[in-house]
Amino acid sequence: MSHTAHIRSHRKPRRSATTNIAVRAGVAGGVLSMAAAGAASANAAETTQTLQLPTLTADLSTQVAQSAEATQQAAANYQLQAERDTAAANAAKQAKADLAVAKKKAEAKKKAQEAARKAAAEKAASRSSERTTLASTATTSASTSTSSSTATGSAAAVVSFVKAQIGKSYVLGATGPSAYDCSGLVGAAFKQVGISLPRVSQDQSTAGTQVSLSNLQAGDILYWGSAGSAYHVAVYVGDGMFVGAQNPSTGIVERPLSYDMPTGAVRVL
Repeated sequence: MSHTAHIRSHRKPRRSATTNIAVRAGVAGGVLSMAAAGAASANAAETTQTLQLPTLTADLSTQVAQSAEATQQAAANYQLQAERDTAAANAAKQAKADLAVAKKKAEAKKKAQEAARKAAAEKAASRSSERTTLASTATTSASTSTSSSTATGSAAAVVSFVKAQIGKSYVLGATGPSAYDCSGLVGAAFKQVGISLPRVSQDQSTAGTQVSLSNLQAGDILYWGSAGSAYHVAVYVGDGMFVGAQNPSTGIVERPLSYDMPTGAVRVL
């Protein structure tokens, strides 16, 4: 026996081939298991990321789209408000211009009306002055002219007839004997001396020779309005007086020429 046989060897006991294979297989299996677990963990993580990323991307796209839409709507609102403000400003400007034009027209109309009233007043004053002059002239002529104060012949008969009708009624269209209108009285008076006159005032105002109001004679026909379109007639009876069927209120009356100055006169006799 060797002198070292009793000493335990420090070398590790040799493993059998089978044991080595088993160990290696275990190690390899463990490694494979760890690798598989790692792969599974990696796949799980990757799967998780793959599932989450589309969700995050969709939300972000929606938010971006909503933000863009909101921005576009705000811009449209601002533009619409700007257009409204511009339209309001233009409308206010136009209204101001229209008001200025309306004021100018109103002022021009007012001036025209004032001018028309002034002209009418001046014309009325002129006519009044003219009538006063004519009345004064006619009165003077009547007082100084023997022929105008004293009627003779047919003229006297006409004057006598119309004076006899004073106090009777005025009735439109009446020709006597109890009532007359203005031309009915004149026609009836001249009928007494055999003269047939036209029925209405317009025609009676041109039935004889036109004479001046300053040269009247008793028996002349007085008319108011223009010759050929007179609206009233009466008979001059001398001394600046006339007799006529005036209106329904007064009936047949005798009045001075100044009461209602006639426009003209015609002489039939």
